[in-house]
Amino acid sequence: MSPLDTPAARTPHEVLTCYYQAMLDKSPDDLADLYTIDAVHEFPFSSPGFPPSFEGREAVRAGYRAAWGASPVQVEEVRRVAAYETADPEVIVAEHVVVGTLPTKATTFTVPGLLILHVRNGLITRVRDYMDGLGVASARK
Repeated sequence: MSPLDTPAARTPHEVLTCYYQAMLDKSPDDLADLYTIDAVHEFPFSSPGFPPSFEGREAVRAGYRAAWGASPVQVEEVRRVAAYETADPEVIVAEHVVVGTLPTKATTFTVPGLLILHVRNGLITRVRDYMDGLGVASARK
C-alpha cells in the first residue's frame, strides 16, 4: 500500500496529485473520496452548468458525476504551472492548465485554472476552484 492510499499520511502536495489524476480519469468517485464528509467545494467565478458550490463529499461526487458524465470533453493533460505552500501547512495553492480535446470537433484547447486546497489529515476540507468556465464553454461551441 502506498502512502497515497492512506488518507492520513497524504500531504497537501500528494492530495493535489490525486486530485489531478481524478481529473485525468474523469472519475467523480476518486475525486470525491479525497474529501471529508462535510467538505465544501466552491466556484468563485460563475461557470456555465456549475452551481456556486458543492456542500459535502456526496454533493461533490454527484456534481462531478453529472458534469463529467454529460461532457464530451476528454482531459488529455493537466499541466502543473506551480504549487505554492502557504503559511498554513494545511493549505496549498496550485496553478494549472488543463489540455483537453473535443472528439466531435477534433480540436485541442487549454483552460487555465487555480485551486486553493485546504487539507486536513490527508483529506480536502475546502476547495476554491477558479477555472475558466467560459473557456470551457467556448471550446465546446
